[in-house]
Amino acid sequence: MSLAFHHVALQCADLDRCERFYREVIGLAVLRRWPRDGGGDRSVWLAVGESGAFLALERADEAPGPQPWRDGKAGLHLLALRIAPSERAGWEDRLEAAGVHVVHRTRWTIYFHDPEGNRIGLSHHPHDV
Repeated sequence: MSLAFHHVALQCADLDRCERFYREVIGLAVLRRWPRDGGGDRSVWLAVGESGAFLALERADEAPGPQPWRDGKAGLHLLALRIAPSERAGWEDRLEAAGVHVVHRTRWTIYFHDPEGNRIGLSHHPHDV
């Protein structure tokens, strides 16, 4: 049996803010909205690539606490999205223009946090710029 990436779900205290970040800064398109009783969205699914994979942003009941760069705890550590090496400089400019602080860089990956402290990476590993 073969496996492929299907989706990742992030719980968001401020779903609207997270959706704006992933749509406007990262450029992901909305695939589907799941309504919640009483109005608004319970969940928003955003397309990741052309394989049908998606990022599910789901409304959480409580706000996140502060997130260090690496906390050493078990659990989701990073959501890394693939970029082309030729796109790296453009992504650096786009993040800066959006006021997103890059917290770490390696030869292949740019790391930053989403509005709720989730660690995000844009990576072109194993290809150099």
